[in-house]
Amino acid sequence: MQYVRIQNISDPLFASMHRLMQEVFPPEEVLDFDLWKEPLEDPGIRVFVAVVNGEVAGATEYRYYTDLNVAMTDFTIIGREGLGIGRFLARERQKDLMNLAKENGKELYGMFAEIYDPYRVQEHAFGGIKPMDPFVRREVLSHLGYKRIDFPYVHPSWQNDGEAVAGLDLCFMPTNEDQQELEASLVKTFLTRYYAVLPQKPKAWHDMVEDLAGRETLALRPI
Repeated sequence: MQYVRIQNISDPLFASMHRLMQEVFPPEEVLDFDLWKEPLEDPGIRVFVAVVNGEVAGATEYRYYTDLNVAMTDFTIIGREGLGIGRFLARERQKDLMNLAKENGKELYGMFAEIYDPYRVQEHAFGGIKPMDPFVRREVLSHLGYKRIDFPYVHPSWQNDGEAVAGLDLCFMPTNEDQQELEASLVKTFLTRYYAVLPQKPKAWHDMVEDLAGRETLALRPI
């Protein structure tokens, strides 16, 4: 299995990865094909695929914020069962991020991720791929060390239609497993920057960010 970075929309592996995303994720979570050109060429956005016998069998996208010393896992896709793809992607991603933080003269503070809460929203079938089942994914991410950031969370739809998407939790995996809270200012700064690419944001999102500005810390809860 190979861990291959994609940096160009014309890369044949990208077309394969985008098809896999459309099979797995709901439409509002998938950026249109042509809109991937700039993100793929952005050196700060890291898109890697797990290649098995020349085919894309999994993928992950993430980014490292040098000034904040945190990472964000945009998505992880496991396209085939029984190959250990999830572990492979998680291990290679963590090694890459640790190296980026080391080059920055720091130890990685932690990593954000959005996680579906299937106990609230149960209609996501994720293409019938069992490892992508939201109940399974939630437990896997809990095993990896992610914790739910305790505040009401919504995010803008990636279709850039101004709609609010609920049914997810914003989570954080601290490098220090004993960490029980997170700075609200860090969460606000991160979300403002992360969603700057979407000009159409719902009122619920702006209200959420304004509420974060009035807090000091947020509890990290088990998931």
